[in-house]
Amino acid sequence: MREPLHASTRINLEKVELLLVDDSVPSLNLLAQVLVGFGVTNLTRADSAKAAQTLLRERTFDLVISATNMAGVDGYELVKWLRRGALEANRYLAVILVSGHTPPSHVFKARDAGANFTIAKPITPKIVLERILWAAKEDRQFIECATYLGPDRRFKNDGPPPGAKGRRREDPPQALRPPGAQAQGGADPEKVKP
Repeated sequence: MREPLHASTRINLEKVELLLVDDSVPSLNLLAQVLVGFGVTNLTRADSAKAAQTLLRERTFDLVISATNMAGVDGYELVKWLRRGALEANRYLAVILVSGHTPPSHVFKARDAGANFTIAKPITPKIVLERILWAAKEDRQFIECATYLGPDRRFKNDGPPPGAKGRRREDPPQALRPPGAQAQGGADPEKVKP
Protein backbone atom coordinates (compact mmCIF):
# COMPACT_ATOMS: atom_id res chain seq x y z
CA MET A 1 0.00 0.00 0.00
CA ARG A 2 1.33 3.41 -0.93
CA GLU A 3 1.54 6.34 1.42
CA PRO A 4 -1.37 8.77 1.06
CA LEU A 5 -0.75 12.16 -0.48
CA HIS A 6 -0.75 14.85 2.19
CA ALA A 7 -1.33 18.59 1.76
CA SER A 8 2.17 19.16 3.13
CA THR A 9 3.81 16.96 0.46
CA ARG A 10 6.19 19.01 -1.68
CA ILE A 11 7.23 17.90 -5.14
CA ASN A 12 9.02 19.53 -8.04
CA LEU A 13 7.90 18.55 -11.53
CA GLU A 14 9.70 21.38 -13.35
CA LYS A 15 12.28 19.10 -14.95
CA VAL A 16 9.94 16.27 -15.91
CA GLU A 17 9.72 15.77 -19.69
CA LEU A 18 6.08 14.82 -20.15
CA LEU A 19 4.29 13.77 -23.33
CA LEU A 20 0.52 14.20 -23.30
CA VAL A 21 -1.43 12.34 -26.02
CA ASP A 22 -5.13 12.75 -26.87
CA ASP A 23 -7.03 13.37 -30.09
CA SER A 24 -9.71 15.30 -28.18
CA VAL A 25 -8.57 18.92 -27.90
CA PRO A 26 -10.80 19.70 -24.87
CA SER A 27 -9.47 16.64 -23.00
CA LEU A 28 -5.90 17.49 -23.99
CA ASN A 29 -6.33 21.07 -22.75
CA LEU A 30 -7.97 20.01 -19.47
CA LEU A 31 -5.25 17.54 -18.58
CA ALA A 32 -2.56 20.01 -19.67
CA GLN A 33 -4.02 22.64 -17.31
CA VAL A 34 -3.95 20.15 -14.43
CA LEU A 35 -0.33 19.25 -15.16
CA VAL A 36 0.78 22.87 -15.51
CA GLY A 37 -0.92 23.49 -12.16
CA PHE A 38 1.40 20.86 -10.68
CA GLY A 39 4.42 22.78 -11.98
CA VAL A 40 5.09 20.78 -15.15
CA THR A 41 6.92 23.14 -17.51
CA ASN A 42 8.25 20.67 -20.11
CA LEU A 43 4.91 19.52 -21.48
CA THR A 44 4.66 18.33 -25.07
CA ARG A 45 1.24 17.70 -26.62
CA ALA A 46 0.43 15.21 -29.37
CA ASP A 47 -3.02 15.13 -30.98
CA SER A 48 -2.70 11.51 -32.13
CA ALA A 49 -0.77 8.35 -31.39
CA LYS A 50 1.03 8.72 -34.73
CA ALA A 51 2.21 12.21 -33.73
CA ALA A 52 3.31 10.78 -30.37
CA GLN A 53 5.30 8.04 -32.13
CA THR A 54 7.13 10.68 -34.15
CA LEU A 55 7.98 12.63 -30.99
CA LEU A 56 9.08 9.47 -29.16
CA ARG A 57 11.49 8.68 -32.00
CA GLU A 58 13.01 12.17 -31.79
CA ARG A 59 13.15 12.92 -28.05
CA THR A 60 13.49 11.30 -24.66
CA PHE A 61 10.63 11.66 -22.18
CA ASP A 62 10.16 10.80 -18.51
CA LEU A 63 6.42 10.14 -18.62
CA VAL A 64 3.65 9.61 -21.17
CA ILE A 65 0.01 10.21 -20.34
CA SER A 66 -2.24 9.05 -23.15
CA ALA A 67 -5.92 8.61 -23.88
CA THR A 68 -6.93 5.07 -24.75
CA ASN A 69 -9.70 5.77 -27.25
CA MET A 70 -8.26 7.61 -30.26
CA ALA A 71 -8.89 7.40 -33.99
CA GLY A 72 -6.40 5.28 -35.88
CA VAL A 73 -3.77 3.98 -33.48
CA ASP A 74 -5.26 3.91 -29.96
CA GLY A 75 -3.50 4.32 -26.63
CA TYR A 76 -3.16 0.57 -26.09
CA GLU A 77 -1.37 0.16 -29.42
CA LEU A 78 0.82 3.16 -28.65
CA VAL A 79 2.00 1.50 -25.43
CA LYS A 80 2.62 -1.84 -27.18
CA TRP A 81 4.61 -0.05 -29.87
CA LEU A 82 6.60 1.87 -27.26
CA ARG A 83 7.44 -1.23 -25.24
CA ARG A 84 8.22 -3.46 -28.24
CA GLY A 85 9.85 -0.87 -30.51
CA ALA A 86 13.56 -0.37 -30.83
CA LEU A 87 13.39 2.96 -28.97
CA GLU A 88 15.73 2.02 -26.17
CA ALA A 89 15.70 5.50 -24.61
CA ASN A 90 11.91 5.57 -24.15
CA ARG A 91 11.06 1.88 -23.87
CA TYR A 92 11.04 1.81 -20.07
CA LEU A 93 9.45 5.16 -19.30
CA ALA A 94 6.31 5.35 -17.20
CA VAL A 95 3.02 5.31 -19.12
CA ILE A 96 -0.35 6.27 -17.68
CA LEU A 97 -3.46 5.65 -19.76
CA VAL A 98 -6.62 7.71 -19.29
CA SER A 99 -10.00 6.29 -20.28
CA GLY A 100 -13.65 7.18 -19.94
CA HIS A 101 -14.57 3.50 -19.99
CA THR A 102 -12.71 1.28 -17.52
CA PRO A 103 -14.34 -2.10 -17.10
CA PRO A 104 -11.90 -4.73 -15.83
CA SER A 105 -11.33 -6.00 -19.39
CA HIS A 106 -10.02 -2.56 -20.46
CA VAL A 107 -7.85 -2.20 -17.37
CA PHE A 108 -6.38 -5.66 -18.08
CA LYS A 109 -5.86 -4.66 -21.72
CA ALA A 110 -3.90 -1.57 -20.59
CA ARG A 111 -1.89 -3.63 -18.12
CA ASP A 112 -1.14 -6.29 -20.74
CA ALA A 113 -0.08 -3.63 -23.25
CA GLY A 114 2.56 -2.50 -20.75
CA ALA A 115 0.97 0.59 -19.15
CA ASN A 116 1.95 1.39 -15.59
CA PHE A 117 -1.50 2.68 -14.60
CA THR A 118 -4.97 3.46 -15.90
CA ILE A 119 -6.90 6.50 -14.71
CA ALA A 120 -10.68 6.63 -15.15
CA LYS A 121 -12.37 9.77 -16.42
CA PRO A 122 -13.57 12.11 -15.14
CA ILE A 123 -10.10 12.81 -13.82
CA THR A 124 -9.37 14.58 -10.59
CA PRO A 125 -6.11 16.45 -10.01
CA LYS A 126 -5.51 14.42 -6.83
CA ILE A 127 -5.69 11.08 -8.65
CA VAL A 128 -3.51 12.32 -11.52
CA LEU A 129 -0.85 13.55 -9.09
CA GLU A 130 -1.01 10.36 -7.01
CA ARG A 131 -0.50 8.21 -10.11
CA ILE A 132 2.40 10.36 -11.30
CA LEU A 133 4.07 10.08 -7.89
CA TRP A 134 3.33 6.37 -7.71
CA ALA A 135 4.90 5.84 -11.13
CA ALA A 136 7.94 7.90 -10.09
CA LYS A 137 8.48 5.88 -6.90
CA GLU A 138 7.50 2.56 -8.42
CA ASP A 139 9.97 -0.24 -7.90
CA ARG A 140 8.36 -2.92 -10.05
CA GLN A 141 10.86 -4.61 -12.32
CA PHE A 142 10.34 -4.71 -16.07
CA ILE A 143 9.49 -8.11 -17.45
CA GLU A 144 10.52 -9.04 -20.97
CA CYS A 145 9.28 -12.25 -22.55
CA ALA A 146 7.82 -13.41 -25.87
CA THR A 147 4.34 -12.07 -25.15
CA TYR A 148 4.91 -9.13 -22.82
CA LEU A 149 7.28 -6.27 -22.11
CA GLY A 150 6.43 -3.86 -19.34
CA PRO A 151 6.31 -3.38 -15.60
CA ASP A 152 5.73 -6.52 -13.54
CA ARG A 153 1.95 -6.93 -13.60
CA ARG A 154 1.92 -8.19 -10.02
CA PHE A 155 1.70 -5.36 -7.53
CA LYS A 156 2.73 -7.77 -4.80
CA ASN A 157 4.77 -10.91 -4.86
CA ASP A 158 4.55 -11.70 -1.19
CA GLY A 159 3.42 -15.33 -1.23
CA PRO A 160 0.96 -16.48 1.42
CA PRO A 161 0.04 -14.23 4.35
CA PRO A 162 2.43 -14.41 7.32
CA GLY A 163 1.67 -17.38 9.56
CA ALA A 164 -0.43 -19.16 6.92
CA LYS A 165 0.59 -22.27 5.08
CA GLY A 166 0.95 -21.78 1.34
CA ARG A 167 -1.89 -22.94 -0.85
CA ARG A 168 0.50 -24.20 -3.48
CA ARG A 169 3.76 -26.09 -3.31
CA GLU A 170 5.50 -23.33 -5.25
CA ASP A 171 4.44 -20.51 -2.87
CA PRO A 172 7.57 -18.92 -1.39
CA PRO A 173 8.16 -19.58 2.30
CA GLN A 174 8.40 -15.82 2.97
CA ALA A 175 7.89 -12.54 1.19
CA LEU A 176 10.10 -12.00 -1.84
CA ARG A 177 12.08 -8.78 -1.75
CA PRO A 178 14.38 -6.97 -4.13
CA PRO A 179 18.00 -8.20 -4.05
CA GLY A 180 19.83 -6.80 -1.04
CA ALA A 181 16.68 -6.00 0.96
CA GLN A 182 16.49 -7.54 4.42
CA ALA A 183 13.49 -9.69 5.25
CA GLN A 184 11.91 -9.65 8.69
CA GLY A 185 14.05 -11.59 11.11
CA GLY A 186 17.24 -10.58 9.29
CA ALA A 187 17.26 -13.41 6.74
CA ASP A 188 18.95 -12.59 3.46
CA PRO A 189 16.32 -13.14 0.71
CA GLU A 190 19.07 -14.20 -1.70
CA LYS A 191 19.78 -17.24 0.48
CA VAL A 192 16.16 -18.33 0.96
CA LYS A 193 15.28 -21.23 -1.31
CA PRO A 194 11.71 -21.29 -2.65
